[in-house]
Amino acid sequence: MTDVVVVGGGVAGLVAARDLAKGGAHVVLVEASDVLGGMIRRHTVAGLDLDMGADSFATRNDAVGRLAIELGLGNEVTTPDPRGAWLMTRDGRTFPIPQTGLLGIPGSPMAADVLAVVGQRAALRAQMDSLLPSPVGSKATSLGAMVRTRMGAQVLDDLVVPIVAGVHSTHPDRLDPDRVAPGLRAAMLREGSLARAVLALRARATAGSAVQGIRGGIVRLVDELVADMETYHVDVRMGARATAVEQHAVDVVTADGGAERLVAEHVLSSTSDPDRTTPAARTGIELVTLVVDRPELDAAPRGTGMLVHPDATGVRAKAITHSTVKWPWLAEAAEGRHVLRLSYAVPAADDDAARVGTSRPVDPADPTGRRATDDATALLGVPVTPASVVGAASVRWQGPDTTAAGLADGVVGIGEASAGRGLAGIVASSRAAAERILDS
Repeated sequence: MTDVVVVGGGVAGLVAARDLAKGGAHVVLVEASDVLGGMIRRHTVAGLDLDMGADSFATRNDAVGRLAIELGLGNEVTTPDPRGAWLMTRDGRTFPIPQTGLLGIPGSPMAADVLAVVGQRAALRAQMDSLLPSPVGSKATSLGAMVRTRMGAQVLDDLVVPIVAGVHSTHPDRLDPDRVAPGLRAAMLREGSLARAVLALRARATAGSAVQGIRGGIVRLVDELVADMETYHVDVRMGARATAVEQHAVDVVTADGGAERLVAEHVLSSTSDPDRTTPAARTGIELVTLVVDRPELDAAPRGTGMLVHPDATGVRAKAITHSTVKWPWLAEAAEGRHVLRLSYAVPAADDDAARVGTSRPVDPADPTGRRATDDATALLGVPVTPASVVGAASVRWQGPDTTAAGLADGVVGIGEASAGRGLAGIVASSRAAAERILDS
């Protein structure tokens, strides 16, 4: 019998386990793989230590910033280059992302940067949002339906779809607005329009950049969380796969085939109970990192990168990050080379479980490398040839699970399936869950 069992060693599980143990609870954490951190890991490409997954966190709340301070990383938090990112529309047009938006939803539909993307007719349709009664669209079950109802189909397609697809790896019609934009629905009812709701939420957000990072990579959060768990004596069980998750017990199978039942006062889980859910078909995500020697990229032709409409022709990547423009600390480490990271949606049938979360070297002359160099050339407008690549790697991840957590009654859900995607929400909800248990 223990106080708490935490299922899953991603950031959600690490944060909850660390806080619970620091608060005096005896905690057992079980992780099916042999690596902690989930999607927050590092790999080395051309001698550079880089994030394998997320490289930034949203500042819509201060959860990650406060955690970084507690972990001794407060002075290492940094903001990205202010030049910002671009987007590519369905028909291949490219523009800087408008400045006053939220997930592409414009706060000022008639602003010049919005007009440049959608045109006057669509902007006027979006401006009609201010004339609609606030309840119109307020009960929409998806972000896409809300935007389409309030601002029209073209604003949805030209602005919201490419940005949401790049950030959340799915279409806005499949996203709950309350999960990906907390407070937006209530703000729309309070402010009287969707545009004013966007402006209100932006005004209340942390001043400065919408995202921040950490010098040396977001993975440093995992390094410090793991060190703290050792300090607070969390019992970490690696290679322990949960086969059943109940309110007061977790059944696990170890790597050598052994079985154990862990009994606890509380159980937290970042994964769905395998006995209670049928795994949803989840599109895989492939991240291809290129380290290139191409001085023409010094001009940052597309700022910090580009988000691509899923149906854009001639480009297979859904996004590219020009990492050495986005993060000045990385540009310094790269010593004149450029780090480009391209993301792809991988059909479920091609998403080999053995490859998930594993960094593999890429030959720039092979199909994966040629696809990445061709897309980088198309998106950045600068020739990126296989000969200019000094190092490349590919990592595959499972796409976001937008289904319910599917947990047994009494099990506390944490992580992406319960809190939505993004470190800001995951860290905040995990810490809140730990606090409730400590206060009970």
